[in-house]
Amino acid sequence: MKTTPTRSIAIAVPDDRARYLRVLFCAVGLAAAVVALYWRVLGYEFINLDDDVYVYANDHVKAGLTLDGFRWALADVSNGNWHPLTWLSHMLDVQSFGLQAGGHHFVSVLWHAANSAVLMAALWFMTGCLGRSAFVAALFAVHPLRVESVAWVSERKDVLSSFFFLSALWAYAWYARRPQVWLRYATVATLFALGLMA
Repeated sequence: MKTTPTRSIAIAVPDDRARYLRVLFCAVGLAAAVVALYWRVLGYEFINLDDDVYVYANDHVKAGLTLDGFRWALADVSNGNWHPLTWLSHMLDVQSFGLQAGGHHFVSVLWHAANSAVLMAALWFMTGCLGRSAFVAALFAVHPLRVESVAWVSERKDVLSSFFFLSALWAYAWYARRPQVWLRYATVATLFALGLMA
């Protein structure tokens, strides 16, 4: 019986580092596009719809980050919401920018930019398709429904909660690859809890 020699076919598999650099480049590019798109909000002022309750007329928030403010943020349920991370975020903004609305808006833009990048990275991690993941994340980044969350200071709770939800989604995909590792599940639970606190 005659055997024919088999040929080995070399398949070009991209280097992991190059692949991760492409993902990082896309994420940074997407975040930069978000900042460019929403840059104008830095010139906006606070509005009279809830911004007073959340920032400029709230004595706890106006004091910046304090121990009393931290305790208040954990206990407050006014306006029907319990969102201590949102309160702490506003306190940190006041600590950093005072009552200059542009700084508060800028932080919301940065959170939305981070959300878009995290969504893209999470989708890529789950699907392995960078182009499609970047496209979906770009739609999320520029969709008109996101404008309210970015341009309205009181909606900080939305961009914060989105960040932790999207991070929890990514962490769950990471956990699902090796579900026996309890630390991965703890990461998912922690991120989900932080999302609820935002």
